[in-house]
Amino acid sequence: MKNLQKLYLAGGCYWGMEELFRHMPGVVATQVGFSGGHIANVAYREVTTGTTGHAETLMVEFDADQVSLRHLLFEFFRVHNPTKPNQQGNDLGTQYRSAIFYTNDAQKAMAEQVIATVDASGQWGMPLVTTLEAFQAFYPAEEKHQKYIMQFPDGYTCHHRRNFDLGETA
Repeated sequence: MKNLQKLYLAGGCYWGMEELFRHMPGVVATQVGFSGGHIANVAYREVTTGTTGHAETLMVEFDADQVSLRHLLFEFFRVHNPTKPNQQGNDLGTQYRSAIFYTNDAQKAMAEQVIATVDASGQWGMPLVTTLEAFQAFYPAEEKHQKYIMQFPDGYTCHHRRNFDLGETA
């Protein structure tokens, strides 16, 4: 039996985040969508206005017996720029903010530890602006946005994995 858990991460355009996370060992499923806003059942076109409060979010379902929450959080800080408020690459707006939507106190505590460790590492050269937000809801994006880079290998992404030493220890 698998020890399945979910993690919700916002780090700019969700297409690139999904492509990187879906290949990680222990990740069993990914889905792109929206979290953190004030409109229920929101759609992509609404979120692009920047008025919904939602962020483009990646849901990561993982087997905690194969990969730790801690490891996934460190990878999150390697694949997006957590120092730019409301921006990733050319994408600007609150929908592209860096955020972790925690689902319980244990996730929140682990996220706080990882944020402090990454910030102290100095690898980004600037303070982190990643917010911790209590998970309220996740609204999946339209099907054409799911596994987008897989469908369109030359599609837009501003994400890549950096080989930073973020201070992660076993």
